[in-house]
Amino acid sequence: MGKDSKAIKSKGNILSFFPTGEHYFTKGLKAYHRRDFEKAKRYLQRALQLEPGEPMIACQLALVLTEIGEYKQSNRLLHMILDELDSHMNECHYFLANNYAHLGFFKDAVRHSRVYLELEPDGEFSDDSEDLLEVLFLESDEEEDEEEWFQEDDLLIRQEEARNLLEAGYFPKAIEMLKGIVEEYPTYWSAYNNLALAHFYMGEAELAEGVLADVLERNPGNLHALCNLLVFAHYKRDTAEKTRLIGMLGKVKPMMVDHQFKLGATFALAGEYGLAFEWLKRLYKRGFDGDGPFYYWFAYSAYFTGREDLAKSIWKKVIELNPDKEGAEPWNESAAAGYEEIPRSILHKMDSDYLEERLFALFLASMSPEREELLSSKQACQNGKFTFLEKEYLAYLKYGNSTDMKDAHETAELFYDAYQPIGALESGLYLMWFAIAAEAQAQGHNLKNKKAWAAATEYAWYKYKNERITMAELAGRYGLSAGTVGKYVKLVDSCLLL
Repeated sequence: MGKDSKAIKSKGNILSFFPTGEHYFTKGLKAYHRRDFEKAKRYLQRALQLEPGEPMIACQLALVLTEIGEYKQSNRLLHMILDELDSHMNECHYFLANNYAHLGFFKDAVRHSRVYLELEPDGEFSDDSEDLLEVLFLESDEEEDEEEWFQEDDLLIRQEEARNLLEAGYFPKAIEMLKGIVEEYPTYWSAYNNLALAHFYMGEAELAEGVLADVLERNPGNLHALCNLLVFAHYKRDTAEKTRLIGMLGKVKPMMVDHQFKLGATFALAGEYGLAFEWLKRLYKRGFDGDGPFYYWFAYSAYFTGREDLAKSIWKKVIELNPDKEGAEPWNESAAAGYEEIPRSILHKMDSDYLEERLFALFLASMSPEREELLSSKQACQNGKFTFLEKEYLAYLKYGNSTDMKDAHETAELFYDAYQPIGALESGLYLMWFAIAAEAQAQGHNLKNKKAWAAATEYAWYKYKNERITMAELAGRYGLSAGTVGKYVKLVDSCLLL
């Protein structure tokens, strides 16, 4: 009995186990050599969490990401290694070259291949680097052809940068960049379509539609242009035009994957969930490994076509890719109605190069459920781009300090009473107002007559959209005389240099 008791007691000892980064790194390597890349990815991500400064772990994780086609994520890790962890890990240049070649960024692929060969002329990957360069220039060795390739690559990079600006809400800067692209490349239709979107989001509907009309005249049947027109009709609540375009696009059967996704996402945005689900499900069944927007619209189209279990399953992928989408579930009534304003988007706007966007970001922060967190964030309180005006506005929002920005804010609140939720189209009105408010103060005008400034700004906004509204209508809406509205319209025009 005593022996048994001792045995039981001995077996009852608990040994603590604290896994290290090396432990998970070893498990990740074994999974990698078995070609179980998903498991290798999980183990190596855990290893990097435990030892974030270890370049070998980061490099091995980058190789796994390359194997599963996540080239951009792989590149981020490889650049981090060279920039922050170990600038002498020269093999990272070869891995970057390989990734950039897969992404179609040939200039960067050539550059990193050459850097690797310069640093490691007899290195482990020198033969592979030379082979890669040969493949990249297989068509021609002539210097002018190489330069032409580099220009093409620059175009892709600039277009991607412009698209990122557009998605982050930096509309004026996106417009500036896209105008430059279309001037240099007059048949690069993708840039035209993004330029149209940027104008539309700024409230410049006439300009946006003019850009698309030009595209369709010179490139009839351009699917992205037609889809964007449907988006515009949806936001403008132009039922007749929306019905016409849905009828037209409903007959289109694109072969290209990106066209199928564009069509599905556009139908979902326009509330045509049945048509959206048809295209997005087809892509999903074919193993399409989409990004956040793909899963977002797939979840919405599934939910609103009665497939709630599928929607909830897909939504897990949305949150995995974009944690800030939590709360925007299609079964969340306020989010589905469009009331959600993503805090991360507000923080991005605070870092804009444009004054009116930074002021607009502070206004959005003040209206957000996360008001206190946003107004106390580093982007708000330690922002090197903030001028005296933004600092003054922030002080008013946080502490109630007396300032002319109080009047500017209360004028924006008048818009908020009439135009919410603040969608892409409505953003143009607010951006216009904050540009006017900043210039009005610079010119020495006071902003006390908030209703008059609001009416005049709205008049200018309607004019930008090429929609007719009279000063008398706005005077009646705001309880003013037509003469007062006319006086302030002149002030607004002087601030906008119209």
